[in-house]
Amino acid sequence: EEQLVASGGGLVQAGGSLRLSCVASGFHLDEYTISWFRQAPGKEREGVTCITTSDGGTYYADPVKGRFTISSDSAKNTVYLQMNSLKPEDTAVYYCVAQIGCDFDLRIGVLGSWGQGTRVTVSS
Repeated sequence: EEQLVASGGGLVQAGGSLRLSCVASGFHLDEYTISWFRQAPGKEREGVTCITTSDGGTYYADPVKGRFTISSDSAKNTVYLQMNSLKPEDTAVYYCVAQIGCDFDLRIGVLGSWGQGTRVTVSS
């Protein structure tokens, strides 16, 4: 069964950093694009960043460009999201999902379920 488990969230002050992890099981990262989405309280889910590990391609949504970095460790079958210079507006539950391409509009959808995500809270 294909599964992705996100972890690493927590409470941090504005300007601080966190690193989220996304561990894949049941498939290898190279088979899909791995995307991070987030959903803030009262807001719609939005795409944050994605990585296609087979060619190293990455994409970042404008609100996180220059602050967030996505990377992967093929041996650990894990994708990381390094979040620096965090802002209160980054507060959200963060989800990692496998997709066919970087599909923030969810036209194709995701592989498997969204999971529980990991909560990030940035205090001002």
